[in-house]
Amino acid sequence: MHVLILEDDELVGDLLETVVAGAYPGATIRFCTQVQSAISIWQEKTADLVIADWNLPDGSGLELIRAVRQTSQDIPVLMISGRADRDSILAAAHLGINGYVSKPFQVDMLHKRLLELVPAPIDLDRAVSTLEEKMEAACNSAIQLPGQIDTAALLVLIEKRDELDAVALAEQWKADAALSAKMLDVANSASFRRSGTSVKTLREAISTIGTAMALNQALALSLDIAGKLSCHRLAERARLEQEQALRVAEVASGLARRVGDGPAPYYTAGLLSRAGELAALKVLQNQCDDSGEQPEIEQVDSAIAYWAEKLGNRIKVQWRLPLDLRELIGAVYFVSRGNVSKSKLVMRAAALLAAGQADDPECLTLLRRLGIEHKEESRDAT
Repeated sequence: MHVLILEDDELVGDLLETVVAGAYPGATIRFCTQVQSAISIWQEKTADLVIADWNLPDGSGLELIRAVRQTSQDIPVLMISGRADRDSILAAAHLGINGYVSKPFQVDMLHKRLLELVPAPIDLDRAVSTLEEKMEAACNSAIQLPGQIDTAALLVLIEKRDELDAVALAEQWKADAALSAKMLDVANSASFRRSGTSVKTLREAISTIGTAMALNQALALSLDIAGKLSCHRLAERARLEQEQALRVAEVASGLARRVGDGPAPYYTAGLLSRAGELAALKVLQNQCDDSGEQPEIEQVDSAIAYWAEKLGNRIKVQWRLPLDLRELIGAVYFVSRGNVSKSKLVMRAAALLAAGQADDPECLTLLRRLGIEHKEESRDAT
């Protein structure tokens, strides 16, 4: 199956590609950011499904739809646009589109809409034997990290953190021994103890550290998969990946405070920044279980380098992460020179500081743009 996507926003385009890959495993996806490029690709080779944005730098997605309809009246065309007014929808409908989705869209709704347009039955009985096949299958299916707590459920609570208090969280978590132990441990640590009396109840613990921090501590626990990986080499790598994510989270939240922002979303983004790596390690463990052979370090490095980003994108869709959180996570790895978003500058600077690159020219530039003294921040990061 061939799918053509026209979208100039790279983050939205990345999300669209991931949703399409999940709906149609094995599909060939061609992604364009300009109308004329999309039209040229269509004319070279038609697609089985076309997804087009409306407003683009060099014109309108309607031009692509016209080109498609000149060739075929049957190819399903889905328009995705920030325009939601009646006239825009009617104008697109007049060209023969098969569906219209307004931005921002819900991932599950878009997934359902795609399968309504082009059904794609999946052969679940096909044997998956090689590591590459396992990784590919993971990119096109639901990924469950083997932590003690369901990460997706926690992310739902994190989205509602402003509506929650210690009483509500304690009621939800009271039957979970691992969560209770984690909250009590954090609340009784030197960072939070404000008296000589130790905290003894879950509700007191959450009140002491605050609901936002309690939720992020629970998130960190859900991402702690090292103890669930029987291969010691993979378990050690998982521990290192999570430690790095925690360093990014802590530095990012500290920088956020310095620039006057609330630290909670930055901490969350930092914790999630290694989700793709953790997913890759889980698949490697599956391969290890099947083959009975422990992977070599070079194989682990290679698998993570190639698959972590793909698996991370799949997880972001599966967990329905909001776009602003996805952007914060993405900024851990890259921020363009022209970017003026303070939040993204914070995340990228935090990643460099957490990696011990305080003197890197990029880090120095980012800190200067944020108005932060790099020597002091470098000392805090270590």
